[in-house]
Amino acid sequence: MGLRINDTVPNFTAQTDQGVIQFHDWIGDSWAILFSHPKDFTPVCTTEFGAVARLAEEWRKRNTKVIGISVDGIEEHKRWKNDIHVAGGAHPGFPIIADDGLHVSKAFDMLPHEAYLPENATANDSQTVRSVFIIGPDKKLKLSMTYPMNVGRNFAEVLRALDALQTANGKGVATPADWVPGGDVIIPLSNDDKAAKEKFGEFNAVLPYLRYTKVPE
Repeated sequence: MGLRINDTVPNFTAQTDQGVIQFHDWIGDSWAILFSHPKDFTPVCTTEFGAVARLAEEWRKRNTKVIGISVDGIEEHKRWKNDIHVAGGAHPGFPIIADDGLHVSKAFDMLPHEAYLPENATANDSQTVRSVFIIGPDKKLKLSMTYPMNVGRNFAEVLRALDALQTANGKGVATPADWVPGGDVIIPLSNDDKAAKEKFGEFNAVLPYLRYTKVPE
């Protein structure tokens, strides 16, 4: 059974290039993004880690910690960060988990339990480790995405999804397709029209079940 939305994410102790972490303790009262990749020194992932590094201030504004994970070891991570800085134009100040034993990858259902790394493993041996997990301060999974090796992840969309999650969860609303901060939100069906008026004020009922309103203050 895979990890589902609103499941408590696995807690684990792991080595990173910045020291040992205990995952739930590391998250603390923050939001967290765990993003994985199959191997260090690979082209697509190098561009992705650069994108995450360039968004450091945006993650901070949203009280969100980011952490990478790879099946490579700590020393590889440290050397690879130099390449990420060169290619991406920003220093990747976030930690990267050294999951050379595949414990975290298997716990998050990114690899089957019988998976193992052969000698001189390539990215193909762990290619399904191409996922993004957004985790709330309650340590529950809020969103997950998985990509193939040949398609780079869009971290502008990850940032947008994080904004949508924080708005929806914090304001008791839902967000429509293509929503961005500043746009109208949707009133949940758990509020009838009377409750919606009391809670949200004026709203625009496009359909009886589709009611738009401004984001509550």
